[in-house]
Amino acid sequence: MRNSFAVPFALAGAILALSLAASPASAQASRTWVSGVGDDANPCSRTAPCKTFAGAISKTAVNGEINCIDPGGFGAVTITKSITIDCHEIFSSVLVAGTNAINIAFDSFAATDVRRTVNIRNINFQGFDSGIIGIRIFGVGTGSFVNIEDCLINGFFGSTATGIADQRTNGKLTVLNTTVRNMGVNGISVSPASAGLLEASLSNVKITNVGIGVAIANGVAAHVSNSLLSYNATAGVSVTGGGLNIDGTTIAFNAIGIKQTGGGVNLSNNDLSFNGVGVSGTVASYTNNRFSNNGTGGTITPIGSTSNPTGLQ
Repeated sequence: MRNSFAVPFALAGAILALSLAASPASAQASRTWVSGVGDDANPCSRTAPCKTFAGAISKTAVNGEINCIDPGGFGAVTITKSITIDCHEIFSSVLVAGTNAINIAFDSFAATDVRRTVNIRNINFQGFDSGIIGIRIFGVGTGSFVNIEDCLINGFFGSTATGIADQRTNGKLTVLNTTVRNMGVNGISVSPASAGLLEASLSNVKITNVGIGVAIANGVAAHVSNSLLSYNATAGVSVTGGGLNIDGTTIAFNAIGIKQTGGGVNLSNNDLSFNGVGVSGTVASYTNNRFSNNGTGGTITPIGSTSNPTGLQ
């Protein structure tokens, strides 16, 4: 009797072994994990985390999320799919030298990736002096979204050193509760190679000790609100094309507060003070802005009047 059962059990075992061998060893998960003591040979699960974002992203499904278990430096990564990287409440760092920290390459997204959305949250970027760009976003980007929240980008001085560089022709960018400091060239640059439909919204952003705090060009539509732009060597804001609205923002102690050589700038509820030159070029100003202790220059065109202001109060 024992022998009569042995053959069916042996066959069942063989079939199970073959089915396991045929299953994909690198199946992608909706959520993966990284750890300072992880290993990229792991499956990036909660109990067997990866070491780097680059190791985890290949094992994360489109529209999935990478989280951090414990503090660590998780390395540079190129993103080619809709994904969220979020290390909320865990110290997470990307330290790079002589290269970019995160590249978001929308031209490499699959046609089936209909969301075309990348979310970056709660990460510290350290350029180790020679880093080039903290977050570079590029490609045509039609229908694409990038959301950057609660990040710190510091210490990039190599080549075109920039905290966030959005170079897409099309797409939408939001930056919220983020600090960019100590950059050789730009804090945040929204500047496609050619004019398109690129929009940017920056709120509660602090940019200090860079060349140009916020640089807008080539038909971009942008809005900056409730932010701080200070101690920047060239300008707090530079607009060479497109349109920029600035609201509720302090622009202080820059070589030039606002530099306009193209496009349009509208101001409401801002404080421009102690800049070497307050305005270079032409800006349109509601009567609720304050200009004080700036060097002279430029043209400030009023919107409304003192007796009947059309701006916010």
